[in-house]
Amino acid sequence: MTQKTSKLCSTANVYTQVPDGGWGWVVAVSFFFVEVFTYGIIKSFGVFFNDLMDSFDESNSRISWVISICVFVLTFTAPLSAVLSTRFGHRLVVVAGGLLVSTGMVTASFSRELYHMYISIGVVSGLGYCFSFLPTVTILSQYFDKKRSMVTAVASTGECFAMFAFAPAITALKDHIGWRYSLLFVGLLQLNIVVCGALLRPIVIRGPGSPKAATHEGRKEVHYMLENEKTRTSIDSIDSGVELTTSPKNVPSHANTELGPKGDPQQVLVGTGSKPSDQTAPLLDFSILEDRSFICYALFGLFATLGFFAPSLYIIPLGISLGIEQERAAFLLSTMAIAEVFGRIGAGCVLSREPIRKIYIELICVVLLMVSLFAFTFAAEFWGLMSCSIFFGFMVGTVGGTHIPLLAEDDVVGIERMSSAAGVYVFIQSIAGLAGPPLAGLLVDQSKIYSRAFYSCAAGMALAAVCLALVRPCKKGLCQGHPAGEGQAESPRGKALQDIPEDFLEMDLGKNEHKGHAKMEPV
Repeated sequence: MTQKTSKLCSTANVYTQVPDGGWGWVVAVSFFFVEVFTYGIIKSFGVFFNDLMDSFDESNSRISWVISICVFVLTFTAPLSAVLSTRFGHRLVVVAGGLLVSTGMVTASFSRELYHMYISIGVVSGLGYCFSFLPTVTILSQYFDKKRSMVTAVASTGECFAMFAFAPAITALKDHIGWRYSLLFVGLLQLNIVVCGALLRPIVIRGPGSPKAATHEGRKEVHYMLENEKTRTSIDSIDSGVELTTSPKNVPSHANTELGPKGDPQQVLVGTGSKPSDQTAPLLDFSILEDRSFICYALFGLFATLGFFAPSLYIIPLGISLGIEQERAAFLLSTMAIAEVFGRIGAGCVLSREPIRKIYIELICVVLLMVSLFAFTFAAEFWGLMSCSIFFGFMVGTVGGTHIPLLAEDDVVGIERMSSAAGVYVFIQSIAGLAGPPLAGLLVDQSKIYSRAFYSCAAGMALAAVCLALVRPCKKGLCQGHPAGEGQAESPRGKALQDIPEDFLEMDLGKNEHKGHAKMEPV
């Protein structure tokens, strides 16, 4: 079923259908450790906050700009990551990202001014995080179909285990060697991303059979399909002039071979017989911005990002401000991480069931996540914070582990445009990634109450829920205005076409085709 071909410095796995396993399991393990050394480190960075405030004598909001710039660069450069992955392959981009991440973190350990950390961690490491994370999650989605939700959810728990392990470990390490050497150790540890990137073999989905064996009739039928695709007319649409000709039961079997088995959109990732010069795929498909459902989903990601990072950054300072010892406050972050593991796995189990409308499950999780963020503002002691941390961790796991893979669902953009959609989607999140932590820090500086940081997070999540609720209506065209009476005018015609026998239409198409050939004969 699989054969290996060499292309430049990477070895591609060629499959006749989505493998739902195979080398995909190695890619899943690589993604797990990429999560550990990217988002796991970002979410554990709160353990350095008090040390940085004392060392640089800066306010909370100014220190929070370190992570804000990092997250902004991570998300803002997502289209660049998508373009480079298309041009040079996922493997080289992730390896380069691992080197950038480690270089930025090691350089930050020698910082003498706060703006040095803005550049080293914010810009250099942020760019490396983008190059490491986005290509890995994209290629993982291509290796799986039926198991995609479950595998992605389980593999994404890497950041949760990192938060659970790194928060107390780094806290203990700081007591012995100081925060600078601890940061240096973390930077060297992140070189493991290079190893993970080296394991990312590209995948090619190619339909079985040789395209050269297709007859003239088969090529003609495929041509009808392509013309139908170019005019953006659905194969099932009654108004399409090639509806019955291009329906699956009328297209010859050798023509179906050209499109891949079962008409899976993923099968057209690579042409089976076309020459490279026949059609050049764009490096980044910005046509998805014309899709209203994607716009709504991108706005959902924009507002939801406000609630993703600030809680993990401020939970330890919040606990210390309430009189909780630093060791116990760090345990709150670890508990949040463990709850997030169960949330990601639980979401993966639920979304793997068929049939299920995944976008609605995601909406329920976003609403509950908003409730958990509001709950932090009422906590006043350790066990109250512990309950809020467990609730928030579980719910952020259900959303954080699924919001990017859901781009591959037909309710959003589909697997064939997943790579470009992921780049543009994460790019749009950059605004919230830049503004989220400083906004929360500003509320803390003005009120001197750390629980106020969670208000901006909850407000952003509420707006995210509204945008997510509009995704499917926009996909179905319910948010678009139609001229009055247009549907009524088309409905009798559609009913008439449905009542006409199929054989009659086929004969009619055959006659028209014969007339077309007759006109072309020389006089």
